[in-house]
Amino acid sequence: MVMNDDDKPIARRRFFVAGLRELFKPLAGGLANIERVTSELARLEEVSRPAPSPRSVPLRIWLRPPGAIEEQAFRETCSRCGICVSVCPAHCIKLDSTGQLGAGAPYIEPQAMPCVVCESLACMQNCPSGALLPTPLADIDMGTAEWHEHLCIRTHGQECTACIDQCPLGSAAIELREGRVHVIEEGCIGCGVCEHYCPTRPASITVTPKVARTS
Repeated sequence: MVMNDDDKPIARRRFFVAGLRELFKPLAGGLANIERVTSELARLEEVSRPAPSPRSVPLRIWLRPPGAIEEQAFRETCSRCGICVSVCPAHCIKLDSTGQLGAGAPYIEPQAMPCVVCESLACMQNCPSGALLPTPLADIDMGTAEWHEHLCIRTHGQECTACIDQCPLGSAAIELREGRVHVIEEGCIGCGVCEHYCPTRPASITVTPKVARTS
């Protein structure tokens, strides 16, 4: 069998473990604590396993401003000029110059400040790079809100409709059905206003960014 270079270190470790296993066999019968030998062999076997690839660790998903194109293209297209940040009347769009937050591209944290879907839709109208495209209000898709019933104070007998009352899309996006909060997926644009005004912490309603729905 042909062994590539990546397999050689693993093969050597397994050979070493197998050798120790054979070495311990004649000793095990005379040891008072055979379990210790077994435990040591198991530990060495675990060490011989390759570490998981860093690519298996999921990337954090960020809520992008309205009109954002597909995530990877957004990251590559955005010039990080900061114009969307400066023209946003709600001051909800953030840009981290260190690149640690938002992968260095504009992002929104709804609990700090949501997109209020301003009348001018200023961010997308002023984006010079094409990372944010002018989009009609009804076609904006930043994400989708999700109601967490077990966290909601309505579940515990309190009458709260903050998420419904504050939604800029109104009954087109969210409503009360038989006493339960119901998000209308086709109408919700993922602005995060509901999450921002929810009185519970953690919030009983949160926005799932659109990239997370397809990843």
